[in-house]
Amino acid sequence: PASATATASVPVPAHQPGTPTAGLPHASPSVRKFARELGVPIDEVKGTGPKGRITQDDVAAFTKQVMAGAVQTKAQAAKAPAAASGGSGVGLDLLPWPKVDFTKFGPVERKDLSRIKKISGANLHRNWVVIPHVTNHDDADITDLEAFRVQFNKENEKSGVKVTMLAFMIKAAVAALKKFPEFNSSLDGDQLVLKNYFHIGFAADTPNGLVVPVIRDADQKGIVQISQEMGDLAKKARDGKLGPADMTGGCFSISSLGGIGGRYFTPIINAPEVAIMGVCKSSLEPKWDGKQFVPRLMLPLSLSWDHRVIDGAAAARFNVYFASLLADFRRIVM
Repeated sequence: PASATATASVPVPAHQPGTPTAGLPHASPSVRKFARELGVPIDEVKGTGPKGRITQDDVAAFTKQVMAGAVQTKAQAAKAPAAASGGSGVGLDLLPWPKVDFTKFGPVERKDLSRIKKISGANLHRNWVVIPHVTNHDDADITDLEAFRVQFNKENEKSGVKVTMLAFMIKAAVAALKKFPEFNSSLDGDQLVLKNYFHIGFAADTPNGLVVPVIRDADQKGIVQISQEMGDLAKKARDGKLGPADMTGGCFSISSLGGIGGRYFTPIINAPEVAIMGVCKSSLEPKWDGKQFVPRLMLPLSLSWDHRVIDGAAAARFNVYFASLLADFRRIVM
């Protein structure tokens, strides 16, 4: 911004403790970048670091306060309507977050949020508030694919690489994105950015919170290579060694709760992506084959999508196509 740019023709006064130099907030380049990504006016953030330095936690806390309605940015205040008896819907006009002394009701203890939860919480809150989410639910018959996966792993157990169902889902996602390009896009103002690359993110649970590593160019990799990369990235996530390059550039995400349980859920879209596939634990169910009920292994699917970009018919077709690929993986080469 112009206010933060010094030119050679304008002398800069000597630094005075307690006053910002040339109007520039005291923050590192990485914190400034983080603030820009969240749309936070960094000059309105109060720093808690040494000499008032603004930290990444300060930016995340400011974002949470704005989302909760406890704080307004100058831009919001300028646009806000005069106080009235009821909300107008402009700027959400939310009531202040309730302040409660929980100790009045019983014993409590306090625990600081982890750094990952502070950052992801602010992003998830923004995504849920800004994006008009819709979630479609469906089931995929993975009976034959799971039998093949088990057989393949048994035949290749000495290789040290274990192929997971999630690897097949990543390849299915690539095929579905190619068939439905609007799912492989991002909104940029009044334009839609259609991507010609296929980087697929997968949610990984860690002791400190949820992260989303990205498999790059998944269209150019086989199932075994994807499984190997997923294992490596998941280990880096658990060890807290994921870097920005491991978690950026994603086109579409998959959030799997298959190892835990559940039936369906509503995953939150990972902006600037426009869709995310949630999967839960598969289960054997009786299915009618025209003559009798037979046991089939069914995988629950939950596809959340951005209604500003995608309509219901396209979402239903995407889910049906994704499920058909898992039901008969030979379709992926057609």
